[in-house]
This record gives sequence, C-alpha cells and structure tokens, in this order.
Amino acid sequence: MKLHLPKFFKACNPSKTLVAGNPEDRQYYIDFSAVRGGKIIEALGRTITRLSPDEPTCQLFTGHIGCGKSTELLRLKDYLENQGFHVVYFESSHDLDMADVDISDILLSIARSVSESLEDINIQLRPRYFNNLFNEIKSFMQTPIDLSAEAELSLGIARITAKTKDSPKLREQLRQHLEPRIQSILGAINEEILERAIEELKRRGKQGLVVIIDNLDRVDPRVAATGRSQPEYLFVDRGSQLRRLNCHVVYTLPLDLMFSNEYETLKNRLGGGVAPKVLPMVPVQQRDGYDHPLGMALLQQLVLARAFPEVEPRQRLQLLQEVFDSTETLNRMCRISGGHVRNLLGLLYNCLQQEDPPISRSCLESVIKGYRDDLSLAVDEQEWQLLFQVVQQQFIRGEKEYQTLLRSMFVFEYRDEHGRWFGANPALAETKKFQDLVEIKSER
Repeated sequence: MKLHLPKFFKACNPSKTLVAGNPEDRQYYIDFSAVRGGKIIEALGRTITRLSPDEPTCQLFTGHIGCGKSTELLRLKDYLENQGFHVVYFESSHDLDMADVDISDILLSIARSVSESLEDINIQLRPRYFNNLFNEIKSFMQTPIDLSAEAELSLGIARITAKTKDSPKLREQLRQHLEPRIQSILGAINEEILERAIEELKRRGKQGLVVIIDNLDRVDPRVAATGRSQPEYLFVDRGSQLRRLNCHVVYTLPLDLMFSNEYETLKNRLGGGVAPKVLPMVPVQQRDGYDHPLGMALLQQLVLARAFPEVEPRQRLQLLQEVFDSTETLNRMCRISGGHVRNLLGLLYNCLQQEDPPISRSCLESVIKGYRDDLSLAVDEQEWQLLFQVVQQQFIRGEKEYQTLLRSMFVFEYRDEHGRWFGANPALAETKKFQDLVEIKSER
C-alpha cells in the first residue's frame, strides 16, 4: 500500500484532537488503557450511566497537558450520547483567560455553553434572573446586552465574556459586582437553566444532561491576592460551590493539585470523597529501566495508524519502511517521547517538515537535538538536582517539586501494577549535564 503523504502529514498535527464521534478520527485512536492503569474513561461513564443516572455527579479528571485528556473526554462524550444523554463539552480556555480566573468566570462559562447547546436543539430558556442581572451590569459594561423575548441567553453571556476576557480592569469590575451574588447565580443556573433543561430533555426521551469542562487543567499556578495559588483557590476554597450544579459534571484539574497539602480537602469538597482520575503517560520503559514491550508496541501503532488508518495493526508493521528507514528509528522516536502523545506527534511532525518518508535516523536525531537543547535551557541548577533525586527515588514529594518538574515536563508520571512512579523526560536524561550528575553521584 502506498503512503498518502498529505493525509499523513495532516493526521500527524500534534495540535489536532481526535473526535470519537468522527468516523475518520476513530481510525487513528489507540486504546492505551492496558498500560495506563485501567479504563479511566469507562469508569467516569459508568458512574453516570450505571450508578447515578438520575442524581447529579461531580467527577474530576487530570493528567499532564498534552497527554490525551481531550481525546479521552470526547470519547466519553460519544459514549454518553450513545447511552441517551445530552452532553455539553466545551473548552473553557475559549472563554477564560487562564492566567486570571475566578469562580464567577467559570459559572458564566458553564451557563453560556449549556444554553448555547440547548438553543442548538431548539430548547429556548428565558431565565428571568439573568435578564435582571444583565440589566444591572450593562451600565458599567457599556455593552448592549439584549435579553428580550427574541434574544438568546448564550449570546448575552458571550458578549460579556468576550469583552472582559481582553480587559482585566473590566473583568475585575464585573467580579466585584458578581461575587456577593454567587449563591444567587448558582441557584439561577440550577433552577432556570439546568433543571428546566433536564425536564425538557427527558420529555424528548433523553436520559439527562452531562457537562464536561475541558482545559481547566491549564489554569495558571500563580499566587492569587489571597496568598493561595489560583488552582487551590478555585478548586479547594470554592470547590463546594463548583460541586453544587444540579447535573452530571466532569471538571479537568491541574495535576499539581494531586501533590498539594490540600489534596484531601479537594477530594472531599469538589470530588465528594472520590479521588480524581489521572491519565498518566504511556510507559516506554519499566521501573527497572528495561523497555516496556506493550507500551512501545502501542506507541508504534499510534504512529503507523496515522500513516495507514485503514490497515490492520499487524499489517501496519509490514509497511513500516514506507514511513521510517528502520524499525529502530521508529523505536528511538517512541522512547525519546517518554510516552507523551503530543511530544511523539510533535517529533514526527517536525521530521515530516524536514523530509518526505521514509524518515531517516539522521533527520530524527537532528529533531531530537533541537528538542533536547530547547528543553534543557529551561532547567536551572536546583532543578537538575531535583530531577536527579526524582529519578533515583522514582517518586515526587510536595507541590513545589511538581511545579518545577512535572508542569515543565521535565518529569513524567507512569502507572504499573505497583502504583504510580516517576521518570525523567528521556530527552533530559540524555543531556551531558544529567549524565555528569549521574557520574558524580556514583563516585560518592
């Protein structure tokens, strides 16, 4: 079979999220659950469809940025829709400035996305509370916000969020007005939007309503005016309010909260006592340093499926030399990625920008060198020491270490039958600086 280069190039774009409901995208999907510690998305779906179909649930989902969370959440959306639920999936970063987020911003984003999704299926909501609220704020917003009988709620909220996203001063004014009214806003969202929506959806034969809020894991970890990090303020201090929505909700969280001293409080306030589900890296090696055969085989399939989506997995391996000059070149690419899906696709994409397949080992090494050099420039002396400690101990202590290592993708998290463990980004492990550290420590 001949490789179709333009289609292959397009499929390798690391910024592309696979949409499970799209038959073409489904061809590219690889199930990594066997090496990621279980069927995480199935567990989220089962909680909604089997355990609590008629009771609101609040579930938490986290993992490294770029590890495939959005692809998995869209797969959850497809599954729930096939089970008869109306699912609202949206990327919060479209509405919010992730460097500066407050509880009112998240609630307005949810209200806008839900109402817009309902309007698309001709469920029109006329919430009186928001009509009155917008009449109060439009004077200082200096934006015409029409919520007359003909207007749509989503449009009114969209006009507000669009104007405040680009104006920190206006955003702060709006927050000061909304903060004393948060309880009333929550009540209005529940009574005038969610409960009415669920009633109408069930009248149309649906099982209920699910809201999936993606990209909240990208909230900046900066320290807020309260002295707390922005993630702790939003998901711990205000977690009980985010949990109060009267429908099924799935929130994405920053991974650093898993290492916070407030983790148990987070779990209880926002997760209702249930731990967040974590999507780890695909293992390229085991704890002992030897290759992870199944993880490597699945990563090979991720790459080759982009080239030959309609071919059976075993047959793809027979076509490998259409894409790479050797099996070892493909394995080298998989290993250096650390099992980070976006990193792997990024390496592949960069190679395709330089030459047509079959990709040569020399081309790959050139791309790896650029990636390694860029990554190592960001590591300071203290971080090199921390990195070495993590590799030696295979675990992380405390939130500070996470923020300097995991968030920067200097360290990756993996799961096996013994639980979680941590390893260095393979690109950093190859640097002379890291190798010198290993030699110095071994001589002591």
